[in-house]
Amino acid sequence: MTKNSTKLVPNNLEAMRKFSEIYAKRTGTFFCSDISVTAVVIEGLAKHKDNYGAPLCPCRHYQNKNKEVASAYWNCPCVPMRERKECHCMLFLSETSEFAGSAQTIEEEALLKSIE
Repeated sequence: MTKNSTKLVPNNLEAMRKFSEIYAKRTGTFFCSDISVTAVVIEGLAKHKDNYGAPLCPCRHYQNKNKEVASAYWNCPCVPMRERKECHCMLFLSETSEFAGSAQTIEEEALLKSIE
């Protein structure tokens, strides 16, 4: 975790890790070749789940996060991802993306090490 981050509920971090892996496999998408990008996004999803009860996209600015959660448009997987496989966060990348790696999994240890 970063020094300024709020403490994560471990279950939500693990839930978001598992969700990300399952969703990547189901959609034929891949994590970023820079695993720290994947880790930071998963951490952000977990923090939003902790704070708002839903994995709101962590890579966007919101005037009112509670309203955004209620509308569900940007809850991961967001509408652009579900409809067009467009992931602003670079969590789910098509194999043709220049940033895509070959992984659809991230080990818990690698995730925790990347967000320390």
